[in-house]
Amino acid sequence: MSATQSPWITDDLVIFQDSIRRFIANELVPHEERWWKQQHIDRDIWLKAGEFGMLLPSIPEQYGGGGGTFAHDAIVTLEQSRAMCTSLGTNVHSGIVAHYILRYASEEQKLAWLPKMARGELVGAIAMSEPGAGSDLQAIKTRAVRDGDEYVINGSKTFITNGFHADIILVVAKTDPEKGAKGTSIIVIETRELAGFRRGRILEKIGQKGQDTTELFFDDVRVPAANLLGPEEGKGFIQLMQQLPQERMIIALGALATMERAVEETAEYVRSRKVFGQTLLDLQNTRFKLAECKSVATIARAFVDDCMVKVLKGELSGETAAMAKWWCTQQNCQVIDECLQLHGGYGYMLEYPIARMYANARVGRIFGGSNEIMKEIIARTL
Repeated sequence: MSATQSPWITDDLVIFQDSIRRFIANELVPHEERWWKQQHIDRDIWLKAGEFGMLLPSIPEQYGGGGGTFAHDAIVTLEQSRAMCTSLGTNVHSGIVAHYILRYASEEQKLAWLPKMARGELVGAIAMSEPGAGSDLQAIKTRAVRDGDEYVINGSKTFITNGFHADIILVVAKTDPEKGAKGTSIIVIETRELAGFRRGRILEKIGQKGQDTTELFFDDVRVPAANLLGPEEGKGFIQLMQQLPQERMIIALGALATMERAVEETAEYVRSRKVFGQTLLDLQNTRFKLAECKSVATIARAFVDDCMVKVLKGELSGETAAMAKWWCTQQNCQVIDECLQLHGGYGYMLEYPIARMYANARVGRIFGGSNEIMKEIIARTL
């Protein structure tokens, strides 16, 4: 990625970007294939990432973070996506969970949780989706019932990123089912030696296989009432709506970086691949297809850069974040598909980067709110 292409990338961010790129090349890339096979990363990589300063880069230093901005989270996302190192779930840990705690937790809770997350001692996850409720968060059935100074949680969650290693989980639950969205709250649980908490199997996915995505079960799990995120019940849905635009920008950034890598990989491949006595790049269809793909990636870069400028000014609307999320993930899938086709049979082999990109990219149109939901959010503003 060229810094000159992105107006939001400062000289300091270029230095940060170079260091993150080196860490990924040295500590993540060599293990990614093994992590795919075991379906989760090694636990100690979280500690290495924390020691290096890769975790919580945009959380204030007083809470153990890097003291940066969302631009630092964006750099980590871009570099991991570009390197196809999706197994270390920093987007959820640093870009999402840490910011819920920073914005809504008490000062005592911030000091208890965030420094340990920054060091990689606590791994964060957020539990929204359920077997019967995905993008429709109002349909969740997990209950949290107040009992004296505790909440008693019952229910199940699925598709939970970092679920296998998670030490701290933000659980979206109904504290008052009669109130619909206004009866939804977020309660923080610490999983170590927590009675009634159980992790299900690691789910076998089409792509991003090294990222530990699990089921979670809560059977009369008791947590302190103080673990309610925010000062009062019923604020969970509002908190989710406030934080989801940033999550959707993270997804758009990841799609952009993958799209750009796909075009570069394919251009290199067709220059060396011989067919009918000439290179594949000599064929007009190849050149035109790559011209289309490069154009789309360039447009995506311009759009995402504009969104990033707005994010850093605090001016990005939920509507625009939804546009970035759905459009970039959709175009990413289409660009990768075109690029895979130009690889011929080799494009179907997982030893080639384009095949792994193809498998990894598809979920982008689903998580963070499906693209159909994104269009509904946009349509409501018409």
